[in-house]
Parts: sequence; structure tokens; C-alpha cells
Amino acid sequence: METMASEHLLDIRQLAKSFGKHQVLKAVDLHVSKGEVVTVIGPSGSGKTTLLRCVNFLETYDGGSIRIDGTEVGYRNDGPQRRRRGEVDLARMRAETGMVFQSFNLFPHLTAAENVMLGLRRVRKKPKREAREIALHWLGRVGLGHKADSLPGELSGGQQQRVGIARAVAMEPKILLLDEITSALDPELVGEVLDVVRQLAGDGMTMLMVTHEIAFARDASHRIVFMADGMVSAVVPPDQLQAAAAENDRLRSFLSRFSATAH
Repeated sequence: METMASEHLLDIRQLAKSFGKHQVLKAVDLHVSKGEVVTVIGPSGSGKTTLLRCVNFLETYDGGSIRIDGTEVGYRNDGPQRRRRGEVDLARMRAETGMVFQSFNLFPHLTAAENVMLGLRRVRKKPKREAREIALHWLGRVGLGHKADSLPGELSGGQQQRVGIARAVAMEPKILLLDEITSALDPELVGEVLDVVRQLAGDGMTMLMVTHEIAFARDASHRIVFMADGMVSAVVPPDQLQAAAAENDRLRSFLSRFSATAH
């Protein structure tokens, strides 16, 4: 498998993606180093979720490059041509980019532990006993050890999302992708999920996170990326977000919607 040396764990260069005639991503450049938490903010339709889905290759991309540990995601370069990787190869690569979705995406007929075990068994080929031990460990880490044998329908939204996080990190991904993981939750459940993310960040987990929780982004991130119109409009340390807004009209307009947390 071809690799290219890079100082960054995730290296995105000139990424382009269109749906029909609508270009969603326009020459996006972004990198994430090992152990770094990078948060992407921006208005609806700016391309944030599409960016994550391209990194996980749930969406193909039209141009540019995405590399994780120097290996191109989704494609292999065959001379001057770019060819899509086979499904077995793609499944293995997706396991290195654990993704947590807005809607929990748990299998309703499987218990919390069985949901976490599924990828360990099918992709990592772990024996059942070992897979369950790993599942119980991570469910314990997200505060749900006592709910291991509960079905998703017996769990609150916040608990289901924590199972989703446990499922992703149990695969030991190189980078964790978090797509608006609190947007489907009742407000009183948001904190318990964000606390888990803070713990993972403290453990040194590499994360690329899309969120509308501006205060949390400032608290938990090493860098904040502001996207607008399919492009990266600003990349700043959290403590410089307000200063950047003074020089960026789109960022200032966006943050004004969150006046309670933007000042």
C-alpha cells in the first residue's frame, strides 16, 4: 500500500466534492496532528459533515487528497489514474477513522455490548470473549458498564450516544470523527456526552469534531476551523477566536448567533 511521509496524522489537501452541479467542498486544506483535537464550526451547508464523511470515505471525493498516516484514503494511485480501493481495504481503513454520528446508528436488536462488539468481531476478527471484554471496558469508561446488556430502546439519547462513542473508540482508531454528536439530544443530556469527549481528549485521542457547541469547542480544542461556502475561512487557536472574528465578517456574523458564548 503506497504511503507518503507526512508530519500530520491527517493531511487534507485541495479537497473538492460536488453533488451534481453544487460544489460542497472547494479546495479544502486541513491537517490534524497526533493527539490534537481540531473542531470545525460554521453555518449549515458549509460542508462540515461532508468533510468528515470524505475522511471516513462514506462519501467519495472528486479531487484533492486525504491521507492518514501517509496513506491515501479511499483510492490508490495506479500510475496517472486514481482507482477506488476494494471493499475489504475500505472497511479496514474506515476502522482507523472511528466515526460517531448525529443519529446514534445503533442496531436496535443488539444490546449495548453487542453493538460495540460488532466491529471488533467482523473487522478486527476478535474472538467473542475478547470482544466482549473490550466492549465492557469501553462501556465502563463512558459510564455505562451497568447498561451493557440493555437494548438501545431501553437507553436515553445521551446513553445511546455514549454507546456510539464506545463503539468507535473500541476499534482503536487513529483518529475519531465526531459529527454534531449532541444535535439530536435534549439539552439536559448534552453535558454527559461532552464530558466523555473531554475525557478522551485528556487521554490524548486524536479528534476531528464538527459541533455547534461553541463554548465546548473553545474549551476542548487545540484549534478551531471555521468553514463557510465549502471553504476553510479561518483556522485559529480557541483563545484567538474572537480576535479572528474582528477581521472576518463571516466568522463575526456566525458567532453573533451565539452571543451568550461568543463574548
